[in-house]
Amino acid sequence: MSNNRRHFLKSIAATAAATTLLAKNAKAEKLKRKPKITEKNFSSASGAPNIIIVMTDQQRADVCKREGFPLDTTPFLDSLANRGVWFNKAYTSAPACVPARSSMLTGRFPNTTQVRSNHNVDDVVFQTDIIDVLKYRGYKTALIGKKHCYLKSADLDVFKEYGHIRSYDWQESTDKKAFYRWMQKTEFHAAFAPTPFALELQYPYRIVTESLQWIDSVKKQPFFLWMSFPEPHNPYQVPAPYYDMFPPEKLPSVHAGKETIDKKGYAYRKQRELSEMATGNIDEQLPRLRSNYFGMLRLIDDQMKRFVAGLEAMGVMENTILVFLSDHGDYVGEYGMIRKGAGVPEVLMRISTIWYGKGIKAEANPHPAHVSITDVFPTICEAIGVDIPEGVQGRSLWPLLTGKSYPEKEFAAAYAEQGYGGLFFNDEDPLDPYDEGCVVRNSKLFDELNTWTQSGSMRMLRKDDWKIEYDMMGTGALYNLKDDPSEIKNLWDDPRYSAMKTELLQELLKRAIRYQDDIPYPGKRYHFKRDKRNYYDFL
Repeated sequence: MSNNRRHFLKSIAATAAATTLLAKNAKAEKLKRKPKITEKNFSSASGAPNIIIVMTDQQRADVCKREGFPLDTTPFLDSLANRGVWFNKAYTSAPACVPARSSMLTGRFPNTTQVRSNHNVDDVVFQTDIIDVLKYRGYKTALIGKKHCYLKSADLDVFKEYGHIRSYDWQESTDKKAFYRWMQKTEFHAAFAPTPFALELQYPYRIVTESLQWIDSVKKQPFFLWMSFPEPHNPYQVPAPYYDMFPPEKLPSVHAGKETIDKKGYAYRKQRELSEMATGNIDEQLPRLRSNYFGMLRLIDDQMKRFVAGLEAMGVMENTILVFLSDHGDYVGEYGMIRKGAGVPEVLMRISTIWYGKGIKAEANPHPAHVSITDVFPTICEAIGVDIPEGVQGRSLWPLLTGKSYPEKEFAAAYAEQGYGGLFFNDEDPLDPYDEGCVVRNSKLFDELNTWTQSGSMRMLRKDDWKIEYDMMGTGALYNLKDDPSEIKNLWDDPRYSAMKTELLQELLKRAIRYQDDIPYPGKRYHFKRDKRNYYDFL
């Protein structure tokens, strides 16, 4: 194995371990202070409900039956959604792991957490996060699965970490070590034959097993679990029978093929070019990559069924709130691409989001509100009777989940961010992909989150059937998602839609101003006014 390849694999396998380093500035100081937590605005939730957040990595929201997809990829999750509340206009804060996960934990957008890329994990800025609040309320806490955020082992009672290539249990059995060595051979890309190991070695199976064991050991007191699957993120691999469950030759066509990529712009073209430098002919591979991806979804779905059945058998589900969501999506073949990286298309930005359990009023149809990953933390605060802490930007969804009235205007649009800043890079810049590190010579190793796809700054807003994008150079895009779900026809310069463009720009500007950082609050004689649910629009 070449030194470059070994370095890349080591960096992928140890990403989670690397991100456990304590930030040497803001985070270290915050941990020395007692978080600012109060309970004066909400009455304490009776029975102290258990909280479980289940997160997948890179799950595209629309590839399921409940959203009209032809393949039955997630039958159990579809049924769970119909027994709870689910959103088909739920959005990540940014289409990358660390920024999105930091937003979920802190309720803050990347512009304020200062985590705008996967390499800014230790730069996180916040005052109080979800772990602080739950520990304050006396919850037992655990992370089992993928971390890829600023948390460290000392922050929770139990910390069992899994990466995409391996878990971080250094006393693994012989068969688990063999599975890890085989996973290395995928070069973080894909397997083009069934995974030659038993289902029980797959990470979702192991994570569910460990999670149920931990819950059984603490079920007599309130607990919080973040159960985090590394899948369906690459490497796209899956054992039988999932490998053959959705045959490549029987897959539905993508909505927008590679012929549309020129209309999506430079970053998309560059991402595909770089991926082919590393992995080969993407067009030839896409049918199997998509097939594996859908098989991974079904594997996860079966493990979710097993997990919820285990909760019910232990008698804890009746006093538990379960949130199922992803951090961001995957192209899964759209525009002739795989993984993520370029732009803010719906396939990357919209995330599967289901709330189920105690106090949640079932609704078979998708809830009409536009919601964000930043709303998870403040919603849990209200559910357990704690004020939303200072600096949190998300809003409580509790009235929406419990069938109560809520200001519809507050949830009339969804906002998100992309990019780590500066100017966009292009082919005129003297930057080599091998020197940059996104491609490794003589291997299939490739990092789609690279200088070309992540540079610059972009903001997006979704409102009903419309979507707007705007970057720091003043370049904009306007799409009608009902007529153009793949976002190919840019209506920005069409005079027929000038009124809609103005309306969306005003809404985008309002949200961008709103999501500037309010902390630290002014001292002395100034008073700071907040709604207890972080609502701004009440009309």
